[in-house]
Amino acid sequence: MQRWPLFARWWMPALLSIAVLAGEPVALAQKQAGKQKPAQRKSSSVPKNPFPNRIKVPDNILDGGVEWLNTSGEIKLRDLRGKIVLLDFWTYCCINCIHVLPDLKRLEKKYPNELVVIGVHSAKFENEKQSENIRQAIVRYEIEHPVVNDANMTLWRKFGTRSWPTLAIMDPEGHYLGSQPGEGSGQLFDEIIKRLIQYHKAKGTLDTTPIRFDLERAKLPPMPLKYPGKILADADSQRLFISDSNHNRIVISDLNGKLIDVVGTGQIGAANGGYDEATFDHPQGMALLKETLYVADTENHLIRTIDLKQRRVATLAGTGKQDRRRTSGGKLRATALNSPWALQVVKDRLYIAMAGPHQLWSHRLNSDVITVFAGSGREDVTNGSRKASAFAQPSGLATNGNALFVVDSEGSSVRNVPLSAKTPITTLVGTSELPNGQSLFAFGDTDGVGDVARLQHPLGVAYQDGQLFIADSYNHKIKTIDLKSKRCQTWLGTGKPGSKLKPSELSEPAGLSIAGDTLYIADTNNHRICRAHIKTAKMSVMTIAGLTPPRPAAPTTSAIDDSLPSVKLPTMTIAAKQQIPVQVTFKLPAGFKLNQQAPTTYRVRVLDGPGLLDPKATAGQLQAKRTGETVQFDLPLSKATGQSTIDVQVTYVYCRDGVGGVCKFNTARWTIPIRVAANAKQNQLTLTATTPGAAVDPPAP
Repeated sequence: MQRWPLFARWWMPALLSIAVLAGEPVALAQKQAGKQKPAQRKSSSVPKNPFPNRIKVPDNILDGGVEWLNTSGEIKLRDLRGKIVLLDFWTYCCINCIHVLPDLKRLEKKYPNELVVIGVHSAKFENEKQSENIRQAIVRYEIEHPVVNDANMTLWRKFGTRSWPTLAIMDPEGHYLGSQPGEGSGQLFDEIIKRLIQYHKAKGTLDTTPIRFDLERAKLPPMPLKYPGKILADADSQRLFISDSNHNRIVISDLNGKLIDVVGTGQIGAANGGYDEATFDHPQGMALLKETLYVADTENHLIRTIDLKQRRVATLAGTGKQDRRRTSGGKLRATALNSPWALQVVKDRLYIAMAGPHQLWSHRLNSDVITVFAGSGREDVTNGSRKASAFAQPSGLATNGNALFVVDSEGSSVRNVPLSAKTPITTLVGTSELPNGQSLFAFGDTDGVGDVARLQHPLGVAYQDGQLFIADSYNHKIKTIDLKSKRCQTWLGTGKPGSKLKPSELSEPAGLSIAGDTLYIADTNNHRICRAHIKTAKMSVMTIAGLTPPRPAAPTTSAIDDSLPSVKLPTMTIAAKQQIPVQVTFKLPAGFKLNQQAPTTYRVRVLDGPGLLDPKATAGQLQAKRTGETVQFDLPLSKATGQSTIDVQVTYVYCRDGVGGVCKFNTARWTIPIRVAANAKQNQLTLTATTPGAAVDPPAP
């Protein structure tokens, strides 16, 4: 967890004071529920409000962001009335913020119709203030909820936030309950959400209408590589290993781009076995020793091995659960790990940049133990002995055989970690030893010597002949460091994200490796691998011929939802030759229209007389055609005349003015006896879908 340093703590919320917010944080509110005076209730059937000290907030509480992402438009609190709202204050560089995402996904999956999560991206680094970079992070981290770019920290101040990550919660009536900083609070919020659902369901203030957001990932086409994180070039075997991180696989080619093999199915998982059955979860760093490739399976919190001869994947270390207790190590398969990010083999040891606890770990090969190698676990940039020193999200490793060179991404520094315990750890480039954690906020883009130089969230490092190459990720550059003089200077990149070759442009490069006279670059946000000649810095893009995206998971069979109420219509007699045209009109709440981008789908099931409809009509979920505010589809027939009863279900999406940030789902269902006759006057089936909240026509007199 990162807090703003002391010099920034003058920030106070414009709307609610920190004192008020601190008066009833979520955890405290939960403990005190039941000790407070009961809130006024509509009837004796409504339980006591579990959070009586809630604070009413204005409808403009979510105003102030630069741009809304992962949704079709701006979101107002009034659009979320009836939903529990969970705000996630995060910044995409932060490993603790990344650790919160699985908890949020679990809650979203468990409460899909009661809970809305909104990410409030309040940036730490300058690069993170740009909406396009946040958009890339949303897709890379596979976030499925709206995110507002709080570049000016407006919402941060309104809610009195002090550190990343922080979760804040509001009830369905637009009241603020409190907040909880740090990771690992998923179970706490699960309990709070349960209590809110129970209370507001009984009170009638809970809206369980399904909602939909237009996700950024839907805008990306399939591609051979997707956010490749790390890369490993081996000159001896002429092989290149690529962590195709968001495809959850390892790609193996030769150094010229000829595809050799693909390890993993592309689906998220932790299955061992052959290349075509193994699964990973966003792998990152790799290390090679003979014919064994070690892989940091980051989001599985595992170290995996790939036997390149036998073509099989196994698990070396980790339990598959994240370690939040900061253990010091233990047996390989009994010790939980915490986001291993980079690996390096030196002689008989495997070294691990363990980003989660801000430490370096090590494993003596062929032993059964994995332990902390260096770092107190405190997130900072301090030097000295292995035990006393502190790292800040170490994310890249390289070696000259005598020392490890570590990029501390959150400290924007490069560290020298001698393999001899007698020699102290030092900082080569960037700041260290600043009071009150201020080294975590000392970043920039400045060439220079030692602590004069500034980087911005570097992620990768490679070593050759007394020189380091640094992936200065958030500056979109490759920089070099001369180890004798500690001079750091720009080598490649313009400082702005891009994909041009003249001049050479990069976009958040994260992985580097050297083979011979070539530097290989995982140009992460450009979804590509680049090569640069070390003497000339001339860059080119390497194409891996024959590499294709993984096969998508098989879709689940879509069927009629029998739990939905069905409107039973009288027998419809229709004149049709080859098909029955169906037209659906919609009654929507005032101010709402059908979503302009979302498809309207339909499903049909035959209840009796199965010979009337062609099987194509009942082939699962199909897409209807839209004309204005109506949709049409045809039901092909297998007979010119006949009778049957059918079950029709139409699912549609509607938003405020048709393009609002919050769009809602509704599904209408009808049971319809149909008779097809040559002499019938009606030539189409007309249906009306009435949406909850829409004005209903008065009954006929």
